[in-house]
Parts: sequence; C-alpha cells; structure tokens
Amino acid sequence: MPLSVTPRPARRRIAGSLGVLLAVGVVLIGLIQAAPSAPRRELDPRIASIMRKPDYRHAQWGLFQQDPQTGKVTQSRYAGQFFIPGSAAKLFSVSGTWHTLGGDHHFVTPVHAVGQRRNATLKGDLDLVAQGDLTLGGRTRKDGTVAFTAIDHTYANDVPGATLTPQDPLAGIDQLARQVRQSGIRRVDGDVVVDARLFQLDPALNPVPTPLIINDNVIDLLSTPGAGPGAPAGLDWRPKVAPYHVTSSVRTVAAGTASDINVSSSAGGTRIQLSGTIAAGSAPVLRVAPIKDPNAFGRTALIEALKRAGVEVRAKAVGPNPVRQLPRSYQGAPIVARYTSPSYAQYAKLILKVSHNLGANLGMCLMATSKGSADCEAGFPVLATFLERAKVDRKAVQLADGRGGNPADRTTPRALAQILTYWQRTPEAQRFRTSLPILGVDGTLADSCRSCPSRGKVFAKTGTAAGGDLLNDRLAVGAETTAGYLETRKGHYDVFFAGVNGAATPTADINGVLTIANDVSDVAAYLQQQAAGQH
Repeated sequence: MPLSVTPRPARRRIAGSLGVLLAVGVVLIGLIQAAPSAPRRELDPRIASIMRKPDYRHAQWGLFQQDPQTGKVTQSRYAGQFFIPGSAAKLFSVSGTWHTLGGDHHFVTPVHAVGQRRNATLKGDLDLVAQGDLTLGGRTRKDGTVAFTAIDHTYANDVPGATLTPQDPLAGIDQLARQVRQSGIRRVDGDVVVDARLFQLDPALNPVPTPLIINDNVIDLLSTPGAGPGAPAGLDWRPKVAPYHVTSSVRTVAAGTASDINVSSSAGGTRIQLSGTIAAGSAPVLRVAPIKDPNAFGRTALIEALKRAGVEVRAKAVGPNPVRQLPRSYQGAPIVARYTSPSYAQYAKLILKVSHNLGANLGMCLMATSKGSADCEAGFPVLATFLERAKVDRKAVQLADGRGGNPADRTTPRALAQILTYWQRTPEAQRFRTSLPILGVDGTLADSCRSCPSRGKVFAKTGTAAGGDLLNDRLAVGAETTAGYLETRKGHYDVFFAGVNGAATPTADINGVLTIANDVSDVAAYLQQQAAGQH
C-alpha cells in the first residue's frame, strides 16, 4: 500500500503495531542528505558503534543535545532536518492540550434528569453528557492517580506482553448510577441517552476520538492455557455489557510453542470470536476487540449499572442511542449525578508513559472545544498558537494528527528540543518531566537499561514508525526516536533527541523492531553517561 500526499480535507490515517504506522514500504520524505553539522563534543565510541550496525546501513541517525539554561549545544547531527517522529510527536500535542486546559483541569461528566419528577419516579430521560473524559474512572486508583502498565492493553493485538490494569473499566459508570439512586430516583419512565455533541467524529484521526470513552473503546479478551496440550484455553473478558458476547476456540499446545491468537468480530462488533493456540504453562495472552458504537455501548452500560444500583429503567437496555430525544439545552434539567476525573496532568502522564494514541488524538479535539468548535481540526490552530508562544519553530514541525502516526508528520530534532526547553522554564517542569517514560523504570522505557548507570536519569518520549517490507520479508522501520531530558548532574537536565530513520530488521519478526528501540535507548543512556562523566 503506497503512501501518497492527500489534500488536508482528505487526510487519512494508517494504524499499526507499537502505535506505529503499518504501511508496506514506508516512504522517507524530506530527509535531506546533507553533511551532519560538526558535533560540539566528541561522539561516544559506543554510540558510533551502534550507528555502524548493519541494520542501519541505509539509515540516517539524528542527534541533538543542549543545555536549556545556557543554550550550549554539545551534540548536533542533522538537527535541522526533518525526521519522521513517530510517537515523539506527542510531545507537541500533549503540551498544547496541557497548556490549553491546564494541568489541574478535571473533566466533570454530568447526568441530567430531563422531565418531571414524581416522588421516586422520573417521567422522562436521564442524559449523560459526555465531556471527553479519557478513562471515566476505568484506570483511577484509590489515591486519584491513573494506572498504567509498561505495555498498554490498546497494543495487545500487535505487541507481545501487553497487560491489564486491575481497575474496573465500568467504575465511573457505576459511580454515576449510584449517585442517581442517591438523588432519590428509583424508576425512569423514559430512556437513557448519551449526549455526545461535544465534538464531531473525525475519521481522519486514527484512532477516532469520541466524547464518551469507556475502556479505551475496546473489549479486553484474556486467554489462559488449559491443563495440557489439546485442552481448551480459558477465557475472560471485560467490560461485560450487553449485547456483547465472546466465544473462543483457542486450544492449548505444547509448552515452548509460540502462542498465536486471532480476533474476529461481527459487523456490529458485538459478537467476538477468538481462535488459535496458546502454549501450555505460558502467561495469559491479551487481545482486544473494538467497541464500534461507543455511545450505544455507554447507554447500555449505564442502564445495566442503574439496575445494579436499584434504579429501574423502562426502556430496553440494548438498542441504539436515541439522540433525537436530546434537548436543545439543559436549562431546568437538574444534575442528578456527576463523575469528576483525575487531573489532566494525570491523563498526560498516561498518554506519554504508554504512548496512548487515542488520548493524544483526543487532545486535538479538546483544544478545538476550548475555542467553542466541535470540529477537531480546529485544534490545530490552537496548537500552532501555543507552539509559537513556546518559542518552537512551527515551520520545523508538520502534524496532521495528535499521535504522530500520519504519513505527513515530521519534525526536526531541534524543534523537539525547543518544546522540551519550554517546559524547563515553567513551574511545572518537574511535573512534565516525570510524566515521560523513565529509563529502566516505567512506561515504554521500563525494560531498557534496568541495571545500567543511566537508570532513572533519562526521561524521554519514544516513537516508532514501522511497516512490512514484503520485497525482503522484513520490517522497514521508518523511525525509531526518543526525545526528552538527560540528568547530567543532580537537578540539572539537558534536552536531547536521539533517533534513526530508514532502518530495517533482519526478518519480519516484530522483536527486531524492539531491538532497534533498545539501540536508540542505549544511545540516550550513553549521551547521559558521557555528559555526566560516568563512563
């Protein structure tokens, strides 16, 4: 599937593994083959050794390192040239959303009683007014922070080792239902309606943000091996909401065999089938299936939660979301329940730590709504204005989404350093820095450099763009990048970029991409060690 440039109104997204761009033959556009600028500090020989690996024979590496206080540049290699950023582009979109909403912004999702109250009966509807809350309580810990794992469940179909957080995906919905009962309502002689008019769906953003999001708009499917070879695999799934139904024909195979589990679903997405094999004695294997109608799903989930809370709803639980019943305004319709989210800074941490694509794209829509627009594309001018105020060279950044997955997305290493420098000069510098993956500790950098001297001293957003090279039966890695902060001495941080465009894996095994990611992480570690004098 060749990539082509399309006009802005006809933008297209290509989803893929590792939150990456999966396209046959990723095209590298705008990588001008100019001589790298002279480095200000001699390149660590360990970094040079990595760059000379066969996987990078036809690739281009970029480096940039700068002291944000003095402006002194200590490494610079193709720093002014465009690179495919992958998810490192989230540094721009998340920064813009954070600045627009505020780190302490909370999303308040209300439920209005539309109609007349007669004792404990509502003669009318309950309307849940979606506010763009990314998790709606589905990841919130008891202390109010947002839970995440090293490999997020949204990547389960593409990346080995994805796991679930322990929180109930329906926690926010259940809380709203309990509040409705506490308000005195015991019966609804009407319907439950999801009001998703906050913004319009933009199919050019992939994944498509929706005003109401439950469990990242996916169903989690967890297979466990049976007692031995030939035995059926165990199955659990969540969130369990009608009319969704999951079946499995997955069988257990000999220990040590690679697990291979596939997911298929009906046209409406409510009938899900798992097939394939799982190795005896292996860890559970997670897969996900999309929730194709989040509003209808949310409506049913709330009706079922109301029933659990002791509130009867006359309308049938399963059915389309009756949007035609929505009022023009909610004046005179009291709020009978509200769910308040964790702070946006917590959501930013989730997005940056696990490279949450839906959350990053959602930010573009939220920036649009901050200006009174329901068109997600209106978020881009908001981001542009912020970048200029943050002293980022806007012409050195090309974005057509929030996640960094559009074929047009480009940035220079220096532009990434500029947005990182902006944060270092704000009161929220530490809050932003610790929202990034930390080398050897958490997020997408959790499994790198666990015992090296740089563990805990590199804070960086990673990015990957990869696709199938069918000609050579391997993976073309359009980009593997990282950008963030290096702790060069206690309390002092350089901004940096390290990345490669145009690499290739030896085979079509996705673990080859992870190997390249580890090389880029090692380069970041060596930059930190060299700056700190630790080698």
